[in-house]
Amino acid sequence: MTKARLLRLSVVLVSIFMILLIIVYWDNVGTAHFYLHTSFSRPHSPGAIAAGEDWEALPDVDEFLAKLLSSSLKQNSSIPRKTEQLLVQGSNKPVVSNLEENVRGYDWSTHKDRNSLDQEKLQIERQRTLREFCANSSFTFPTKERSFDDIPNYELNHLIVDDRHGVIYCYVPKVACTNWKRVMIVLSESLLDQGVPYRNPLDIPREHVHNTSTHLTFNKFWRRYGKFSRHLMKIKLKKYTKFLFVRDPFVRLISAFRSKFELENEDFYRRFAIPMLKLYSNHTNLPTSVSEAFGAGLKVSFSDFIQYLLDPRTEKMAPFNEHWRQVYRLCHPCQIDYDFIGKLETLDEDAAYLLQLLKVDRLLRFPPSYRNRTASSWEDNWFAKIPLAWRQQLYKLYEADFVLFGYPKPENLLKD
Repeated sequence: MTKARLLRLSVVLVSIFMILLIIVYWDNVGTAHFYLHTSFSRPHSPGAIAAGEDWEALPDVDEFLAKLLSSSLKQNSSIPRKTEQLLVQGSNKPVVSNLEENVRGYDWSTHKDRNSLDQEKLQIERQRTLREFCANSSFTFPTKERSFDDIPNYELNHLIVDDRHGVIYCYVPKVACTNWKRVMIVLSESLLDQGVPYRNPLDIPREHVHNTSTHLTFNKFWRRYGKFSRHLMKIKLKKYTKFLFVRDPFVRLISAFRSKFELENEDFYRRFAIPMLKLYSNHTNLPTSVSEAFGAGLKVSFSDFIQYLLDPRTEKMAPFNEHWRQVYRLCHPCQIDYDFIGKLETLDEDAAYLLQLLKVDRLLRFPPSYRNRTASSWEDNWFAKIPLAWRQQLYKLYEADFVLFGYPKPENLLKD
């Protein structure tokens, strides 16, 4: 009898120890700030989690974790964040030495003369469009009908989490993602400069911005939390403010082509340009380095690039590279209910409004945007030599991005 009691006592003590261990480990990624919600998050209070109907649909494990966190972290909701720092004084214009950024061209003006947009109505309209087409059974595209649980972990690597402010950002390459990643680094304090977190986004070197070890992303949750990872993702998706920025799909393709194939990029030359030149331009014995190839006048054409995208063999070899992968495959907008949808075409206004909603506009401001020389008015010239049938196939390939995010169908490119 005594042994049985000791065994039960041991089980209880071990369980308590494991729960405490989970709580302590959680704090390593900032979950003590779990209930520091932004004004744009859905209205919840720590005490509402146990009784609120918002959690009724969650599985038992999710409910257990929610209750555990709400009871353990109530006291943390009153802990003040680090003293807010006013906008960092210093240069508003970094030294632009990167060739790609020189080619793009930066615009450091503040655009104060622009007409202000009714951002609240704009967001309502963008979200309405997205949700309507996600719910429309007659509009279909690959992966639309799957649930969040069906998304493999490796497809969640674009969701960057800031636990300090309760923010999740899905980054889309070629849509100002470098500067938005810089903002996320400042907010999460995930990168230090001589032992001190960066305060000015423009101070963060570009090579650190795109280093995957810099950011906490959803696909890293499995390594941290094991079998609890998917449940924790769902809780954060319900509680945090989720945003992404998008861009006209065809213009984004042109921008990706220009930056990765018109400039000397060793990695993209070896991984993509060499196969394209061999398959679609009938070149053999190609140089092993991009500088030699450019010196010999061997460059991928835009036509080669389009053929590569349309070739069914491409996706059989590997998924599209993130720079031209569809947004619906990067950010899963029909599985994740985004609170804010920004567009590159209205970047300045959208960025300022979002930072205000997140209540971090006193901490930082979005870096001055560049006016990318890849403009929508260029589409006619870029696609002029692309056969009509290819243009139509390309639209079908990216149709979901056009429709979900409210971009008009480029009729002028899809008809004779």
